[in-house]
Amino acid sequence: MASPAAASGLAVPFWRSAGMTYITYSNICARLVRNCLKQPHRSEALAREKVHFTLSKWGEGKPNKPVYGVL
Repeated sequence: MASPAAASGLAVPFWRSAGMTYITYSNICARLVRNCLKQPHRSEALAREKVHFTLSKWGEGKPNKPVYGVL
């Protein structure tokens, strides 16, 4: 059975009321879980946390030289 707050539309996920997006909340939770792991599992999980990406600005309908990054 739904609570009165949920029925009135006042129920908001706490991460939303804190001004976060779900992705931000999810990343915080994942980082906390990784930090709670024991070695060697922690170092393996932290190595998977890195994100590799490429940014390319477009000009005249063609991509310019890409910029590589790691988060």
